[in-house]
Amino acid sequence: MLAGTKPLAMFTDLIPPSFEFPEADFAPHVASGEIVRHEEIYRSPQSEFATRIVYFALAGEEWRIDALHAVNDAIFSGRRPATEQDDIETGRLLGYSDEEIAGYLDWTKAANRGSQ
Repeated sequence: MLAGTKPLAMFTDLIPPSFEFPEADFAPHVASGEIVRHEEIYRSPQSEFATRIVYFALAGEEWRIDALHAVNDAIFSGRRPATEQDDIETGRLLGYSDEEIAGYLDWTKAANRGSQ
């Protein structure tokens, strides 16, 4: 992120967590104002578990947090299911190229076929 290649990072896990987010790595940059941190807890009516998401954006790129939060909130609140377009929008907000996003979509499609 500090090299300017990615404007936004997002870490997601259920509560209780299965791993520790690398918040200590971001902390000095958040303290200096280079990076903005935002946290949301999503409680889905379809799940007994809550989901914690921590967003980190470069200063000046906070709009990406708001846009990605809107996508996640709609999905995690149960207002609508996740779509491929959500994956595309998420990838773009995170700063991935169209080729990287296409690769991710191919990978998820293959993984879904394998789990059926």
